[in-house]
Amino acid sequence: MSASGTKLLSVIILTRDEEANLPFALESLKPLAPEIFLVDSGSTDRTVEIARAAGCQVYLHRFENHAAQFNWAIDNLPIDTPWVMRLDADERLTLELASELLSVLPGLSGNVCGLEIKRRIYFWGRWIRHGGFYPTWLLRVWRKGFGRCEQRWMDEHMLVTSGRIVKLVSDLIDENHKGLTFWTDKHNRYADREARDLIAMVSASNDRPSGQMGRRRWVKQNFYSRLPLFWRAFFYWFYRYFILLGFLDGTAGFVFHFLQAWWYRALVDAKLYEMRFRTGSLVAPASELTALNTAHQTPVSREE
Repeated sequence: MSASGTKLLSVIILTRDEEANLPFALESLKPLAPEIFLVDSGSTDRTVEIARAAGCQVYLHRFENHAAQFNWAIDNLPIDTPWVMRLDADERLTLELASELLSVLPGLSGNVCGLEIKRRIYFWGRWIRHGGFYPTWLLRVWRKGFGRCEQRWMDEHMLVTSGRIVKLVSDLIDENHKGLTFWTDKHNRYADREARDLIAMVSASNDRPSGQMGRRRWVKQNFYSRLPLFWRAFFYWFYRYFILLGFLDGTAGFVFHFLQAWWYRALVDAKLYEMRFRTGSLVAPASELTALNTAHQTPVSREE
């Protein structure tokens, strides 16, 4: 992707131990031929070797949380292209999306500063099309100097500081190849971080994403969060699986919707309940917040 020999797009990927996923992401970027920057936080597998063999520029940086790591990348990487893209290691572009970016980016007007892309989630090889999971719109491409990752411990998204946001037609695929044990371990870490968000009242920030993500967060903050602990996890699963037709996603969909909507949400509530049991309050002491801050410091991709 170039204009007069100058590349138009840089891609930022955060990694730690992503040798199972990274080759798929890098292969999907080949039609674009972008500058690829990989920020690794201590991989012990072949992640860095794979990235360097593919021609990526690799940087090492200690992981604090996903938002801080990504903003460090924005602030410190030697990006000199007019457009920047965020890609998680377990994501890949469809051929249609790569083609669309090739045709759209060179002709965008100056007041367009962000592009939203639809995400498809695959679980056990099955596209999770129901249960409210498709389409999920994410801001993943922005004009250099106009994008930041909001400072949250969980459910963080890219924001643009000004300008218009337009939607692309084609899809981004999210498919983790590490298996169910990794998936459940990852969501246990998510639950710690989401509990921290709720305790620290970060979720009350007015600086929420625009569009679909902003509406979902408003519902979560103003409706879901006020429902009784544990019961709300059941209600959420029932709504997704039956009202939003999650049962149409087959066996893979049953497992995915059960684990992601009921088990995970109940786990978050259990962590909150445990904290209330130990302290008599959902306001955690400083030592508790520090422990959550430093626990499970592994960059993992996001699933709403």
